[in-house]
Amino acid sequence: MAGRVIERRVVQETERQQPEGKISFEEFLEWLDEDTWAEWVEGKVEMVSPATTQHQRVQGFLWQVMGIFVRARELGEVLGAPYLIELPSVLRGREPDLIFVAVPRRLEAEATHLEGAPEVVVEIVSPESVARDRGAKFVEYEAAGVLEYWLIDLVRRQAEFYRLDAEGRYALALGGAAGVYRSEAVPGFWLKVEWLWQEPLPSPLRAIAEITGADATLADAFERALRGGE
Repeated sequence: MAGRVIERRVVQETERQQPEGKISFEEFLEWLDEDTWAEWVEGKVEMVSPATTQHQRVQGFLWQVMGIFVRARELGEVLGAPYLIELPSVLRGREPDLIFVAVPRRLEAEATHLEGAPEVVVEIVSPESVARDRGAKFVEYEAAGVLEYWLIDLVRRQAEFYRLDAEGRYALALGGAAGVYRSEAVPGFWLKVEWLWQEPLPSPLRAIAEITGADATLADAFERALRGGE
């Protein structure tokens, strides 16, 4: 059990008494509830700050765009936090902001976690998560065999996209505030980095239309219908 880490996400901080000293993983699960955002790190409970509104908006945009694309092309599934991935090879449990799981590893409807590495992990970096996302998680995902690791840094307004190379090490495929990242793990999917910093964020439907080369007027017509035919 040593070194294993488990995360949970919540909407707001809890006032419940945090356990002192080291506790077992089973004791951690017993103490934890759905209103608590915490990690279990080598027997100790570490509280984690809630996500910001901007974080949630970017996560939602990526979830919608990639999720619709993946579902339409029957490539697999896109899941978001809170959803646990268990990485037995590195004795870790994590809840990334988003994951892509390729076919044929379609998950059971009642599954509570994914065992093994997903094909893509997306982490949206916040001030309190910089060290964890760029340090511990980077090493863990690399060692576990996650094919692509996307780091979206909202503070610095830059994104980094890493891919496993032939030696099983992460190599930077694209980094910066602009450009187009073309995923190898999600065939046919690409992302314009500038979209992530736009305020407001682009329409997911229009972004999908651009990615797929569809007529943008179709997305416009659908959005008008959703607004009640304005």
